[in-house]
Amino acid sequence: MIRKATIDDVKSIHALLKFYGDRGDLLARPLSRLYDHLRDFSVFTDIQNTKEIIGCCALQFCWEDLAEIRSLAVRDEAFGRSIGRQLVENAFDEARQFKIKSLFTLTYKPDFFEKFGFIKIDKADLPIKIWSDCIQCVKFPDCDETAMLKPLE
Repeated sequence: MIRKATIDDVKSIHALLKFYGDRGDLLARPLSRLYDHLRDFSVFTDIQNTKEIIGCCALQFCWEDLAEIRSLAVRDEAFGRSIGRQLVENAFDEARQFKIKSLFTLTYKPDFFEKFGFIKIDKADLPIKIWSDCIQCVKFPDCDETAMLKPLE
C-alpha cells in the first residue's frame, strides 16, 4: 500500500535511507532535512501493518515544470516484489497531477531508471536551482551519481 508519509514515519524513513547511505547505494539525508521535506515523501507499507515502512520515495518540485525523484529505497528483504517500480509510478502520477513536464533523478542505479524511460544526461544540463542541495553534499564537487531525465507525456 502506498500512502503519503506522516510525521510518525520520519525516523523509519531515516533509518532506511541511512542503511543504504552507509552502503554507498544512495545519499542519506539528515533527519532534520527529512522533517523539512516530509510532504515530498510517499511510503510503501504492508496492508496488515501500515506503520512498518517497506519502501519510500520523494518527489521534490524544482521548477514549475520540473521535479526530482529522490530518496528511493526499498528494504532488502522486500526486493523482487516490484515495490520500487510502484513507488516510481506513484511519483509519475503525482507529478502529472501537478502538471510537471519532466522528471530527473541523480542515481547510482541508472539501469533501474532506464526501465522507465529515463535517459542519461550531463549534470550541467540541469537547472542551477538544483545545485543548492548539492553544495551541502559530502561528495560536492566530486559527484559520482548519474543524472537522468524523463519527459512526462
